[in-house]
Amino acid sequence: MKSIRTILIITSTLALAAGAEPALTIYNQNFAVVRDTVPLDLQAGANTVHFAGATAQVEPDSVILRDPAGQHSLQILEQNYRNDPVSESLLLSLFEGKTIDFEKLRMKDNTETRDLIPGKIVRSGYVPGGAPQQPIIDVNGKLQFSLPGTPLFPDLGDDTVLKPAFNWLLQSDKPGKFDAEVGYITEGFEWSASYNLVSEEKGDNADLVAWITMKNESGKTFENAKIQLMAGDVNKIQPQRLRTYRMAMAMDGAGAVEAPAVTEKAFDEFHLYSIARPTTLHDQETKQVEFAHAEKMYAPTIYVYDGAEGYQFYGLNYDQGYGQTGNKKIVVQREFVNAETNQLGIALPAGKLRFYRRDADGQLQFVGENSIDHTPRNETVRVTTGNAFDLVGERKQTNFHVDTGDKWIDESFEIKLRNRKKDTPVEIRVVEHLYRWSNWEITKKSDEFTKKDSQTIEFRIPVKPDEERTVSYTVHYSW
Repeated sequence: MKSIRTILIITSTLALAAGAEPALTIYNQNFAVVRDTVPLDLQAGANTVHFAGATAQVEPDSVILRDPAGQHSLQILEQNYRNDPVSESLLLSLFEGKTIDFEKLRMKDNTETRDLIPGKIVRSGYVPGGAPQQPIIDVNGKLQFSLPGTPLFPDLGDDTVLKPAFNWLLQSDKPGKFDAEVGYITEGFEWSASYNLVSEEKGDNADLVAWITMKNESGKTFENAKIQLMAGDVNKIQPQRLRTYRMAMAMDGAGAVEAPAVTEKAFDEFHLYSIARPTTLHDQETKQVEFAHAEKMYAPTIYVYDGAEGYQFYGLNYDQGYGQTGNKKIVVQREFVNAETNQLGIALPAGKLRFYRRDADGQLQFVGENSIDHTPRNETVRVTTGNAFDLVGERKQTNFHVDTGDKWIDESFEIKLRNRKKDTPVEIRVVEHLYRWSNWEITKKSDEFTKKDSQTIEFRIPVKPDEERTVSYTVHYSW
């Protein structure tokens, strides 16, 4: 079954392929739209056509067949799809009740001897769509539950196929010989984006290299195919059971530009990425293409201490101990703006983001990874890479008083921040959640803060090497 949106997408993307080479649009939801050509030599009226070029995981009811030149009107009157390619067990089932020869090799006087053993196939053991059973073979009037040797079939038998195939009954308005275009949806494809961000030993600049990884498990190889990749959350009913381009780089200051390996454009409510040159994608193959490369991108490191992380506002709360934790970890994050002014400004598909930093010897060291969601241009990407080793936070409640008669609560906190780095000053963002009630006011504070939302404030505290800073505040709740 298909949703209406899926049918619209396949109809639209079919128009994108106008050449004789096969074309793929792979979605990051384990399916693809295939466009291929079928040579036809039709008579006016009904014609029988055999097409064996589809994948092994095609969705038969998604097939669209048309004349790309618009010279012939085609209608599929009847479609039969066979996906039981010929195999030993299938042929055994086609010869049930018949006697065939079985070849058995044995050694006699250090010489390999070939014996032919006639056997009647009582039961093949082949169960379409189910678990196989033991075969039963009659050899010289005795039944055995195994094959006496390698079966030698006189022919393929009737009604067999060598690979998955469509048999169509086509109605044509007039005779003609031409290449028709067939399109269909198939499972067995997937693609993903991954990003490698490399920083120097010190500083906030970084280089970004992005890769597209495609995987073909469809049962079919696509030779010199035009490949496109669709990014976005496409609605598709599941069956039961950057501007994408290589960043231009100046050469010798002359402004020469390398041709993009991948190009991107908006399509409907999604983004469509096209690989510039035809690519062969073999069955059971994983292929990677670099699709973005940005240098000296500003991606600062951010340190965040959230001493009460995980607590949420559930209504008026008088519990003095609520929200008190022993969390001392300071989180490390990296942030960059996906804008042209920051060497990007491209639509970034969702994927894994790995972080590397060069050490004092210039060697790359892995320092964390996370994932990003689909990110439009001019949006900010912020991901957590881990916890800081040399930074420590400590949070404690220093005062708590509640007056239920006059309906107010006063609460005070002290947050200590320690920087044990030898020579690196840092700025630590202290996040505090005002979770007791919606009406609040900060009556005392050691440092300025920013109100992030209706119940969150943030202090930005510079801490020198081997320094300890203390942040304190008092909040007054009333109702």
